[in-house]
Amino acid sequence: MYIRLKREELEEKMLSPFAMLSKNSKGRRIKEEKCDIRTEFQRDRDRIIHSKAFRRLKHKTQVFIAPEGDHYRTRLTHTLEVAQISRTLARALNLNEDLAEAIALGHDLGHTPFGHTGEFVLDEIHKSGFKHNKQSLRVVDIIENSKGKNGLNLTYEVRDGILNHTGEKDPVTLEGQIVKIADRIAYINHDIDDSIRARVITKKELPKDCMDVLGKTHSQRINNMIVDIIKNSLGKDKICMSEEMMYYTNKLRKFMFNRVYFSKKAKSQEDKARYIIEELYNYYINNFHKLPVEHRRIYKNYEASKEDIVCDYVAGMTDRFAIKTFKDLFVPKPWDN
Repeated sequence: MYIRLKREELEEKMLSPFAMLSKNSKGRRIKEEKCDIRTEFQRDRDRIIHSKAFRRLKHKTQVFIAPEGDHYRTRLTHTLEVAQISRTLARALNLNEDLAEAIALGHDLGHTPFGHTGEFVLDEIHKSGFKHNKQSLRVVDIIENSKGKNGLNLTYEVRDGILNHTGEKDPVTLEGQIVKIADRIAYINHDIDDSIRARVITKKELPKDCMDVLGKTHSQRINNMIVDIIKNSLGKDKICMSEEMMYYTNKLRKFMFNRVYFSKKAKSQEDKARYIIEELYNYYINNFHKLPVEHRRIYKNYEASKEDIVCDYVAGMTDRFAIKTFKDLFVPKPWDN
């Protein structure tokens, strides 16, 4: 069966000249035989979905630490929303949906427990610093295991998109650029939804000029942003919004930082989260032998400092596992009769 070859032919015939064709990938760091059925980017998507790091996203905070209620976003639901927006944009622009989806599904694999609070703490106390996009790349390159080997051995284009989904540098592919802008669309809008649910803000407090341009409801805003990107990117070698839409999107993002991300209510548990991360990190630095054997085994064929190994372990924890580990290590247990 050579279904992959037929798929690659279809890509060449149907996709935009600006699309990244699967057959033109720069390839993997370790050479592998190609799959008869799936393209290279389809394989990357599947490897990410089946990874342990992907499954852990369901128990990692998005904005609100330890939220009560079933409808608040987690890192996993955020990732799925980014993937959905990315696929919509890629299809409309005749770009490679599989590549966009793979990057979107992998972009936040390196996020810490307790959201950006965990990221800020590790960046302060870990001597090499910490950025979640770099950690996401580290996850797929080293920490995850595929067939007993370090890393998932993903393609260059997916790795580049994961690394550059945030920050000053743009991804080399338009599919990667799609994920970068889809990430912002997703978190601005779903964080508004969660913030209203948490009574941190009300609908009336949202900037009126932003709502007039972007849309008054969650679905209207996402639709208007997507339509604007399509209109301004179709047939071009760059993914972008119109100046007006970008202005009001950035203004709304600034409002969210001021009123939500740095608000007292959203940050009400931050000191506790910071303390947990700091104590866990310092404990394993001073008790390195207490790290699980299976985690230390990851570095058998890979050179890494003690600090990096501990940082990888703490960063990979879910919120509830971090809390449980902290309790096991530091909270006295009752005596049994």
